[in-house]
Amino acid sequence: MSKDISEFMLEAIRLSISNVEEGRGGPFGAVVVKDGKIIARGVNQVTTTNDPTAHAEVVAIRNACTVLNTFQLDDCEIYTSCEPCPMCLGAIYWARPAKLFYANSKEDATAINFDDQFIYEEMAKPIAERKLFTKQILREEALEAFKKWSESTIKTEY
Repeated sequence: MSKDISEFMLEAIRLSISNVEEGRGGPFGAVVVKDGKIIARGVNQVTTTNDPTAHAEVVAIRNACTVLNTFQLDDCEIYTSCEPCPMCLGAIYWARPAKLFYANSKEDATAINFDDQFIYEEMAKPIAERKLFTKQILREEALEAFKKWSESTIKTEY
């Protein structure tokens, strides 16, 4: 394994450990690397910010996008101390980095009661069978925004 890759992952792991030691949140850390340099870091901030989306990967992605002044992480690598949960994996795909590396597995996370398996299972079910009541309403009215987007000449596609 490349020394640089190890160093980047060790930083993500260091962040995850210090986050626990300082009582700031869950045991998760992430870094975003571009051109061989760390450009952004993130730690789990769910409980300190009262934001259920403030996972380490999402925080790191937000910070990296701010640094790069863009909404995509082209040619970047993400190093995260744990295999991403469904939300983070989705965010990573949307951010479009070149590579993703992780240390702990989702099974390791399950062993300490961070179990996302139910989310994977729920996502695979038809909407009517999910535990969260979900119903589509006012589709025709909402399609107006999609029509305007399709016709817009001032949009930034992503």
